[in-house]
Amino acid sequence: MIIDSHGHFTTAPPALGSWRERQIRAFEESGARVSPDDLHITDDEIKNAVEQGQLKLQLERGTDLGLFSPGAGKMAHHYGDERTSLDWSRVSNDLIARVCGLFPGRFVGVCQLPQSPGDALPASVRNSVTELERCVEELGFVGCLLNPDPSDGYWQAPPLTDPVYYPLYEKLVELDVPAMVHVAMSRNPALQGTCAHYLNGDTAVFMQLCMSDLFTDFPTLKLILPHGGGAVPYHWGRYRGVMQDQGRPPLEEAVLRNVYFDTCVYHRRGMQLLVDVIPAENILFASEMIGAVRSVDPETGHGFDDTKYLLDSLDTLNDTDRRAIYGGNALRVFGRLEGVLKNFPSSTHSAPSSTLSALPSTLSAPSNTLKEAGN
Repeated sequence: MIIDSHGHFTTAPPALGSWRERQIRAFEESGARVSPDDLHITDDEIKNAVEQGQLKLQLERGTDLGLFSPGAGKMAHHYGDERTSLDWSRVSNDLIARVCGLFPGRFVGVCQLPQSPGDALPASVRNSVTELERCVEELGFVGCLLNPDPSDGYWQAPPLTDPVYYPLYEKLVELDVPAMVHVAMSRNPALQGTCAHYLNGDTAVFMQLCMSDLFTDFPTLKLILPHGGGAVPYHWGRYRGVMQDQGRPPLEEAVLRNVYFDTCVYHRRGMQLLVDVIPAENILFASEMIGAVRSVDPETGHGFDDTKYLLDSLDTLNDTDRRAIYGGNALRVFGRLEGVLKNFPSSTHSAPSSTLSALPSTLSAPSNTLKEAGN
C-alpha cells in the first residue's frame, strides 16, 4: 500500500476562500465576526474539486491513500486574533472531514491548528489542544500541522522546543498522533514562500530540535519535517559536527528516534541524497501534489511533484526499505492510521488486513494577500 503522507486541499471550492476573505475583512474593519454557518459548499462541489485534482493524480501515479490537510499556506495564522484562527481552523478541518467521508479509503484527515502569534500564542496553544482532540477523537484524523512561525515570515515566536508548546505535545503523545512541522504563508517580502520560507522553516526547526532536550521530556513525541528536511540532508556533516563540538549526543540518539522526513523533493539527485543520508526508517513517502510546484518537468516529462516516479527510479533501495518508505513507516508513525483503515467498508479502496499483516513486524503500526499564500 502506497501512502502519501503529505497532501493539502489546495483545490478547495472557491466559496472557502471567499468566506475567509470576508472573515479577515470584517475583523480588520470593525472587529466583527463572520459565522462559520455562512459557508455553504455542496458535496458535488467537493467531489468535483477532488476528482479533477488529487484523486485524478492518485489514480494516474499509482498511489493508494492520501493523508489530507487544509492548504498550509492559507493557514495564515497572523490574521485576526485567536478566535479568528479558531473559527478558520474549525471550518477548514470540517471541510477535510467531508472530503474523507466522501472518499473513504482514499483520504484520511490531518488537521490545521488554531495558532496565533505574539501575546495570543499561549491561548492559541490551548485552543490547539482542544481542536486536535476534536479532530482526532470525533473526526477520525491521524495527525496535525504545526506552524513554527505563526507570525508568517518574521519568526517572532519562541522555538518549538519552548515550554509554551508543552500542553500540545502532551496531547500529541496521549493521542498517539504526530505533528508535521509546516510553516504557512510568508508575508515577509524578503522570504518567498515556496522556496525560501518553507525550506528555511524545515531547516531552522531541525536545529531547534538538535539543541534542545525536548525528546528527553517527550520520548515518544513524533515530528515530521516535510520537503525532505529543507537543507538538512545536504548539510548532515555540519549538524553532526556542531553536535559533537558542543558535547551533545549524536544525531541518531538525539533526534532520529523522534523525527521523520518526507520525500517532497522534486528532482532525482535530491531524492537520491535523501535516501543516502537519512535512514530508511525515518523517511515517509509524500508528494504534496497540486501544491508548491504544479508544472511538468521538461527533463523527465513527469510532474515535478510526481515523487513516486522519482523514488521508483532509484536503484539503491532494497525491497524492505522501499516498502517501509512507501507505507510501512507511515503506519508506524501515524499510530492511529491502521485502526482508521480497518474501519473502512470492505468495498472501499482501503488497506485490507492481508496488506497490513504482510508488512514486516518492524514496520507495522503499534505579495501579502491571502491569494498569494502558497499551498
